[in-house]
Order: sequence, then C-alpha cells, then structure tokens
Amino acid sequence: MSNIVLNQLVPDFSAQATDGQLIKLSDLTGKNIVLYFYPKDSTPGCTMEGENFRDLYSEFKKYHTEIFGVSRDSLTSHEKFRCNYNFPFALISDSNEALCKLFGVIKEKNMYGKKVMGIERSTFLIDKTGKLVAEWRGVKVPGHVAAVLEKVKEL
Repeated sequence: MSNIVLNQLVPDFSAQATDGQLIKLSDLTGKNIVLYFYPKDSTPGCTMEGENFRDLYSEFKKYHTEIFGVSRDSLTSHEKFRCNYNFPFALISDSNEALCKLFGVIKEKNMYGKKVMGIERSTFLIDKTGKLVAEWRGVKVPGHVAAVLEKVKEL
C-alpha cells in the first residue's frame, strides 16, 4: 500500500545514496525529481533502464530535473554498478525498504516458480514544489525513459 497520492505533496524523506550523499526531498525544492525503483543492480533490465536514464541525463538536466535510482542493494553494490556503467546520477540504497514502502513498490513476484517479495519496477515524477505529478508502475524498460522525459517537458 502506497502512502503517496497523485497530485499531492510527497512526505519528506531522507535516504543514503552513492558518494556519501544524504538525499533529502525537502532539500530538492525547486527541482523536478525522478525516482525510479528497480529490482537489482547489474541485472539486464535494470542495467538497460539505468543506461537509458544515463543517455538522456543531459536532456533531463535542461528541465531542472534530478534523477535517483532506488533499490534494496547496498551502497557498495550501488557504487560498483554506478561506476561500471558511468551513471551520472546517484543511486539510493533502501535496504530497510522505507522508500519502497512509502511508494508502495514491494510486490509479490514469481521467481522461477517461487513466490518472493520484490520491487516492482516503478517510476515517480515529483515536481518543483514536492507534489507527485506522475507515476508509472509495472514498467517495461523499452521506451520508458523517453516517456518520462516527455512528461518532464510538460511541467
């Protein structure tokens, strides 16, 4: 169950990210924020999604938009993943699932015939005032990042 509602302010949060950063939503007022939740570092779909955000990063920056990838992986794993693929944006470690719960992205999944709880690939767009203006759940990677960028351009 998500604690956020479309067209309403997102509750302030803080989270540890790569490069020793503490990301705090209230510190980002005045910028659009893309939070994309993904299941696991260095897996094919997650790598492709990160590469797509990387490749369009300069376009997002033109629209005063910060990008943050979020998964339950450790900061050590994130640093390696980010370095291996030259991601210019921070990755947030949500090992305690606080952000995952806030945004309601933990879902039952089927892994090789076994039921497990994992992150459903999802993206959230928060505007400059801290309001959730768009969300994509159950994301399929091809074409997704371009669609997010188009929505950013409408803001």
